[in-house]
Amino acid sequence: MVSKRVFEVLFYVALIAIEFLATVTTIHIEVVESMWDKSNHFIAFFTLFILLSCAYRLKESHKIILLFIFGVQIELVQHFLPPREASFLDIVADSVGILIGYILFKILKRFFINYCKEL
Repeated sequence: MVSKRVFEVLFYVALIAIEFLATVTTIHIEVVESMWDKSNHFIAFFTLFILLSCAYRLKESHKIILLFIFGVQIELVQHFLPPREASFLDIVADSVGILIGYILFKILKRFFINYCKEL
């Protein structure tokens, strides 16, 4: 059984990595409105939701709000970075990732009920 501490560490590593990749300005990154770009956002926030759910006992609504605010914060920071730009569609992709993470976590929690009693 994986301890909550491992999920906590993984959550913060993912959070820091996502923030870094979203705000790095030393490399010119051409922002392209493509499915690949949106899938990166989806995967990042899906992963964050699952890790947050495994690491901490929070109300579902609190997890959703915290991650949504994090996604908006990234877009606000990108608005002020010269090679980057903010995108409403990125926030939508983040939100879809959070929503699918929520749904999948609920389903998986039922299958692993003994393990998830701790979650």
